[in-house]
Amino acid sequence: MAKHDPNYHNDGDSDILIETIVNQKLAQPPMYRVILINDDFTPMDFVVEVIQQFFDKSLAEATQMMLNIHYNGSAICGTYTREIAEMKLAQLHQKARRHGHPLQGRMEQI
Repeated sequence: MAKHDPNYHNDGDSDILIETIVNQKLAQPPMYRVILINDDFTPMDFVVEVIQQFFDKSLAEATQMMLNIHYNGSAICGTYTREIAEMKLAQLHQKARRHGHPLQGRMEQI
């Protein structure tokens, strides 16, 4: 608040406190990569479907990610806060189990 602001009032140290709070930058939460891991049993089309559904990727993007998983052993599907990454992994694992697939994912902090 500026001293010329009609809402400004000086009651000692409060103007210093307000200025300190305004000048502080809020810390960003740690971010986590969600990584899908290759296995020899989960069908490729199921992996593409999961990537589209849980990571909001187009068919072309999901197909490319699936191929990276297949040929390179894993691929990063997205970067999220911890809670979101955990939720996406839980949803992915739940769907895979319901369909009888061993698809696995993990998360790693950046």
